[in-house]
Amino acid sequence: MDKRQQGFTIIELIIVVVILGLLAASALPRFTDVTADAEDSAIEGVAGGFASAVGIVRGEWELRGRPKGGTDGAGAELQMDGVPVYVDGDTGYPVSGNNDTATDVTLSNEDCRTVMTAILQGSPTVMAEGDGGAIDEYRYYTYATDDPNASAAQGQGTNQVCVYYLVNTIKGISPLPSGNDYQTTGNSFVYNPRNGGVNVFSNNN
Repeated sequence: MDKRQQGFTIIELIIVVVILGLLAASALPRFTDVTADAEDSAIEGVAGGFASAVGIVRGEWELRGRPKGGTDGAGAELQMDGVPVYVDGDTGYPVSGNNDTATDVTLSNEDCRTVMTAILQGSPTVMAEGDGGAIDEYRYYTYATDDPNASAAQGQGTNQVCVYYLVNTIKGISPLPSGNDYQTTGNSFVYNPRNGGVNVFSNNN
């Protein structure tokens, strides 16, 4: 019995190539979304841990009898596992890791940086606006800015908030974000030491 080996015809090969092309075209968008999804998950995870740590510090402040500190609540110090954390003596929320004069009204870019490193165990690397060095050597970039939701008319007064950007989502941006850019640029979370609120902003999709 004569058995001959037969290969694919040109038409069959073309059909296979077309099918593979259609599969690749439908799968590609899912792969391109993986990075954005990972960045969203990263900022949400760190923001969640940060919010929990803020709550723990606030609870410790309550247990210690709500120490007031000095003028306007500055200098109220707590020890969290041997790490000093300074809180606003009027609110009990952390405002610095090394500045005993910080309050929710006066906190600086450096205060925002040290808050993260003081309250998070194994904190990701964070660069404060104005620091030297290359931003891509850090995982987060932070600065202090006025709270856009504070209203003197509502008796809240003006206070500062800390903005923490995921560096991967702002690489190549020049000048680096500041002020209220977090509402439209990159992935970030904002910490408000007036009320302990932590809000996530995802703008890289």
